[in-house]
Amino acid sequence: MLFTIIGTDKPGALETRLATRERHIAYLTAYQERVVHGGPILDRDGRPCGSLLIVDVPDRAAAEGFAAADPYAEVGLFESVIIRGHRVVFRDGAIAE
Repeated sequence: MLFTIIGTDKPGALETRLATRERHIAYLTAYQERVVHGGPILDRDGRPCGSLLIVDVPDRAAAEGFAAADPYAEVGLFESVIIRGHRVVFRDGAIAE
């Protein structure tokens, strides 16, 4: 099942993000078969201020575990994390249903 994970960085946490990025990318790479889409959310000036991941995992508990084990979460980067189930309707410019 697909889940969207949206993490919003704590204010002033850009240095924490940058210092942890290599570990974060290594974590995602280790589970790349589960990551459907991912990348930073940008502020108005184009700087990272959060993360968006769409992951394919069996259930909500697995999505929560995936989010909690992310190095960004482990270092306390996020002010908040939202996890929601996700269903694809459009993919690559066409209706997917």
